[in-house]
Amino acid sequence: MANITCFGEVLWDVFPTHKKIGGAPLNVAVRLQSLENNVYIITKVGEDDNGQKIKTFIKENNVNKVALQIDEELKTGKVKVLLDNNGCASYDIMFPRAWDQIELTESAKKIVKVSDAFVYGSLVARNEVSRNTLYELLKIAKYKIFDVNLRAPYYNIEGLSYLMNEASFIKFNDDEIIEISKGLNFKSTSLEENIQFIAETTNTKSICVTKGGSGAILYYNDVFYYNEGYKVKVVDTVGAGDSFLASLINKLLKDVAPQEALDFACAVGAIVASSEGANPEIKESDILDFMEKKTV
Repeated sequence: MANITCFGEVLWDVFPTHKKIGGAPLNVAVRLQSLENNVYIITKVGEDDNGQKIKTFIKENNVNKVALQIDEELKTGKVKVLLDNNGCASYDIMFPRAWDQIELTESAKKIVKVSDAFVYGSLVARNEVSRNTLYELLKIAKYKIFDVNLRAPYYNIEGLSYLMNEASFIKFNDDEIIEISKGLNFKSTSLEENIQFIAETTNTKSICVTKGGSGAILYYNDVFYYNEGYKVKVVDTVGAGDSFLASLINKLLKDVAPQEALDFACAVGAIVASSEGANPEIKESDILDFMEKKTV
């Protein structure tokens, strides 16, 4: 069992017909906790009904909320989600929200110091207060996992470069790594070449790139590992990448072989994409049954 802290935004994903609790750090935290880890979340919600429901959700999912902060003025995060005909999502992210004002507290510093891994994203750096808190926590974190999450207009190449250089492990999707490499004046359509460029430029030994329904590539200790994906009927892609990342780092932190870890993570991502919302309940036995059926 690993001690893991997730830092960043928590919010409501508002679909045309319903709304679901989400935010990449919370999605990752919930999945990691379900895989038998000891998980903390550092974030902030508003003093409103949406914030109270998120607090309850975090507690019900057994994620430690000792570092959860409450903002008396700003509202809880909210994102309007639009799905295309393939279930792929686009986002309208409300600003400013409570998670833009995450403060550096003694509680936050204490749990990061005792954590085996620290998971953070790029979206939370859109505002100075939360960004400065993140930068301070990165100074004391051990194994740092950067979940790139490009949401225009809330990023720039300078900020992304800083967060990549701090990371021990970086997770991109295929569009994100190409865009960021271009921003650093590297032009190649090869994912492997882009991965090696980022690894060398940022001195990061471990990089993973997801390719939607086509699986993922993992670069781990100078070796490439591949999974071509599991074919499913997509309901919505919200949270699929978050559950993928949680499942991957869960296995890697427990010293499971990289190929086995990647296959497991791709299966979890596929199951989430075939379900509604970011956090469907999935048992490990269900994942293994799914993988067995898909490889027969």
